[in-house]
Amino acid sequence: MRSFSRLACSGVWPARSACPPIPLYLVGGLAFGQGGAIELDNIHEFTEIASEIGVVLLLLLLGLEYSAAELVTGLRRSWMAGVVDIVLNCTPGVVIALLLGWGPVGAIVMAGVTYISSSGIVAKVLSDLGRLGNRETPVVLSVLVFEDLAMAVYLPILTAVLAGVSFLGGLTAIGIALIVITVVLVGALRYGRFVSALVDSPDREVFLLKVLGAALLVAGIASAMQVSAAVGAFLLGIAISGSTAENAARILEPLRDLFAAMFFVVFGLNTDPRTIPPVLGAALILAVVASATKVATGWWAARQQGVARMGQARAGAALIARGEFSIVIAGLGAASGAVPPDLVALATAYVLLMAVIGPIAARTVEPIARAVFIRSRLTPART
Repeated sequence: MRSFSRLACSGVWPARSACPPIPLYLVGGLAFGQGGAIELDNIHEFTEIASEIGVVLLLLLLGLEYSAAELVTGLRRSWMAGVVDIVLNCTPGVVIALLLGWGPVGAIVMAGVTYISSSGIVAKVLSDLGRLGNRETPVVLSVLVFEDLAMAVYLPILTAVLAGVSFLGGLTAIGIALIVITVVLVGALRYGRFVSALVDSPDREVFLLKVLGAALLVAGIASAMQVSAAVGAFLLGIAISGSTAENAARILEPLRDLFAAMFFVVFGLNTDPRTIPPVLGAALILAVVASATKVATGWWAARQQGVARMGQARAGAALIARGEFSIVIAGLGAASGAVPPDLVALATAYVLLMAVIGPIAARTVEPIARAVFIRSRLTPART
């Protein structure tokens, strides 16, 4: 990855914070939105535009962290673990959506909410704990790369489903997404330096305007083609390479932090806090199950790469955290009006729990796993 440590140290939170602030942004939005302690009026238009820019910048910066070659290599190395990840971690969301009567559309939305780990939170935790050089860390990164690529296919499908397009229209959206992704990856591998030269500039202000303008333009074109605007921004980030990508990430980080914070706050503003208590029990159950399935994913993936048992446990715990992508997916569902308010409330409560549980699990997994391993050695085998 181009600079995983930079992603870990920047993130969407203060560098010295022990806990990611995504839950705080959501709680802040809940407090000042509909049904909150103090309801703010006449800010809808500004906050909606700011939150859309926040999504674009989140995905653009994520794309800047990868090169096309790294994505292809990661895909080849982790495709089996990625398939296991999809099966294990989409299933809880699908099951709970069907049990709660939200139908196929709700099941597709919740599958994405429970599937993808938070790259930002995972990166921050690994950096804080000094595990970037550990044997299991490349396994964790490979799983995250596969998830990001899977999102590039999933988001256009989700957009088509939420828009209520026909089966043929859905297949068309999937085909367009796959063609666009393939073209971008091949183009980035062969001609990435030309894209970088196009947006590069020695003048800091001009450089900022060119990169930001290109991101918004590509996001708009992607949206017009029924491919998610977020995916368009992500693919542009992949196409920008070398020192241009490093400089773009550095100059855009403050803007990303500001608008990403706005996105999470707006999501909270649009969620009525009175809808959360009825789904809190379901969110707790889902958090427990989804934590277990992520641990199983990381454990299996690390074991396939010959990592020791302690490293397997660390890999599994590192992947637990959910965050920005889960909220993006739930936000798309909420904006479309195709999913019930209870789904949005459940997703909010779930992310609040998982964004806190993930870092705690990553920090405490070693002593717990060590105690379990020692106990298993001391327990005499039954005859």
